[in-house]
Amino acid sequence: MRMLTLLTPFRSTALALKNRVVMAPMTRARADNPDRTATGLTALYYTQRATAGLIVTEGIPVSSGAVGAINVPGIYTQKQVDAWQKVTDSVHGEGGKIFAQLWHVGRLSHPDLLGGELPLAPSAVNPDYQVFSASGYTQTVTPRAMSLEDIEQTICDFVQAANNAILAGFDGVELHAANGYLFHQFFAKCSNQRKDKYGGSIENRARFLFDILDRINEKIPLSKVGIRISPSWHNLFGIERDDETTQLFKYVCDRLNSYSLAYLHIAGFAPEAGSNPIEQIITIAKHYRKLYNGTLVVNRGFTQDIANKVIGDDIADLVSFGELYISNPDLVDRFKRNSPLNQLDKESLFVSGESGYTDYPFLLEAHPNSKI
Repeated sequence: MRMLTLLTPFRSTALALKNRVVMAPMTRARADNPDRTATGLTALYYTQRATAGLIVTEGIPVSSGAVGAINVPGIYTQKQVDAWQKVTDSVHGEGGKIFAQLWHVGRLSHPDLLGGELPLAPSAVNPDYQVFSASGYTQTVTPRAMSLEDIEQTICDFVQAANNAILAGFDGVELHAANGYLFHQFFAKCSNQRKDKYGGSIENRARFLFDILDRINEKIPLSKVGIRISPSWHNLFGIERDDETTQLFKYVCDRLNSYSLAYLHIAGFAPEAGSNPIEQIITIAKHYRKLYNGTLVVNRGFTQDIANKVIGDDIADLVSFGELYISNPDLVDRFKRNSPLNQLDKESLFVSGESGYTDYPFLLEAHPNSKI
């Protein structure tokens, strides 16, 4: 059996991984309980996938005001922290490593998800999108522009959530600064029309991210922090590229080079007419490889062969897989054996229970079980 590049160990000053396969963060909406806690089923789901070099969890709201979908587990109460501790213990019991993705959706929410309150955002601009609420997909509303006090509280929420994640046994955290959510809303001109220190110039629009990084660093080392960005996002989740988007993300990468993070995770792009999506994301990855000096993770529809080429050509250090990991809990083993992959059941992505969650078949009969 040949050892493929994707399956070789990875070492950096921040990470020691058994392979270069990352499970990408994906919302699964299984925390269907009033406390918004991870469950035993959550533990089984992640433990089944513990052969990944690194697991990044679904987006975890940092506060009750950060929620953007039903049945997503939080990390802002003690019950939630205790529940996640059971998940991390189970994953670690199988030799896995797991980061918590910290999430605030900003304007991509709805009062139905927030106890009747308006979503918070950099500016009062409706993204004109739909979010997943208890009544199904629901049109967004005009959010409330954040005051400086709101921004300070949100910074504190992220710091507390990062600290809570470490207390819950996570190996680190990933800040979700991609896909049109709150950080991205501060970055983009279309969603940030502020006139204060968090708006206007590129430096000001990036300030929210760096204020949070600086404050997190007071609690935990930044070697336990990764960041996910989607610099080529356009006409998705209410975000549009503008004349300063390229410059803004160059500025972000330049500054991140001095922060000694665990990694930078590049995800999401706007498909160009007539282009090959894989070629497009590789082009994007090459661009950011030149800008960012640390560990680079890339994501978006990779096959095993293309992931091997990306790593072999030193375009990235790690590759994250999304849908393939939903339907193939033993993805690493299937890669090793060049075996067929299970097909994804899209109808069961966001339903309750084990169907389409923990019941996908393994290639081999023996597989990890939750310790819960």
